[in-house]
Amino acid sequence: MRPLVLALAFSALAPFTASPAFAQVADEEKVNLVIVYGEDQCPESTADMITVCARKSEGERYRIPETLRESISPQNEAWTNRVKAYETVTATGTMSCSPVGVGGWTGCSGRLIDQAYAEKRADPGIRAGELIAAEREKRLAKIDTEAAETQADVEQQEEQILARRKLEQQASGNPVTSGADSELPPPPKPN
Repeated sequence: MRPLVLALAFSALAPFTASPAFAQVADEEKVNLVIVYGEDQCPESTADMITVCARKSEGERYRIPETLRESISPQNEAWTNRVKAYETVTATGTMSCSPVGVGGWTGCSGRLIDQAYAEKRADPGIRAGELIAAEREKRLAKIDTEAAETQADVEQQEEQILARRKLEQQASGNPVTSGADSELPPPPKPN
């Protein structure tokens, strides 16, 4: 009896799982970020995926990635940084960012600004965005070049058709005058 109940339950759920709301549609471009070292070749981009390569020196090939080299855990903190922290324990007054002393709060905004710029410099996503934009520019330039070549081919074919029609009219005994070009029907449109 149980297999029958399970079969009925799955058949009841089948219309919901096959609906377009559950289908995954990939309308966005796919971007493949690849790190290549030394003289290694960068894989080619395909029609549905942009490949962006970041080239690093050969010496970086077997090193720990930069994002994993630094750790913020207290156990990995250098002794010199700990000593500097002890030196600033009693720093009070103007530009100290402490609740003690006159104007102690004035250093906090500067410290926050410095921290924000340091985070921005360390963000690896900024460079990847520039590489993606550069790759898109290359693709757009290629599309414009291909469109210009196609247009030139179409114009050349139209000229050949017009010349062939003039020759056919001359062969049939109809003289072609200077205004005959306007009397010719337009060439067929390319598919």
